Amino acid sequence: MAYAQTAFQLLIEIDQRCRLVAAGLPSQEAAQQTWSGIGFRMGEQHFVAPMGEVGEVLHEPRYTLLPGVKSWVKGVANVRGRLLPVMDLCGFFGLELSPLRKQRRILVVDYHETFTGLMVDEVFGMQHFPVEGYSEELPVDVAEHCAPAVTPFVQGVFQRERPWLVFSPHAVVVDTQFMSVVV
Repeated sequence: MAYAQTAFQLLIEIDQRCRLVAAGLPSQEAAQQTWSGIGFRMGEQHFVAPMGEVGEVLHEPRYTLLPGVKSWVKGVANVRGRLLPVMDLCGFFGLELSPLRKQRRILVVDYHETFTGLMVDEVFGMQHFPVEGYSEELPVDVAEHCAPAVTPFVQGVFQRERPWLVFSPHAVVVDTQFMSVVV
């Protein structure tokens, strides 16, 4: 007598046969943990700011000069109806801002009720680094070439073909010297 299969049993049998002849999935390499940030340049030094600390990157906007402020305070710009103080980050640290205006960018920081734009020489966009390449200690040669005023705002370094210093814009905008803009 012939064996009668139910539809469900037939589906189970088809599934089992398919699994026997199916090719295996390609082996997956272990995913490498990465850290991402916004890369930028001040002087000859390359920096990277954590992604959560930079709201956006702008081309240098038109701004209105302000009287009675320190030389590194460039002025105030209207960005989508919101007033953005524009600060020369290089000037704040005693560095010379690049004369190439087309390369300059503004890192917009919105932190603890402080909305400000930090002007830097150049922005390199998003940078990704392997987590194991991070060090909290700056190499001696990097520390010697880094402006002393910048060092308190550097949290560590990623090493590639050149060192990328991890820089905290949040730490800058809450700094009392940075907030003291009146001459």
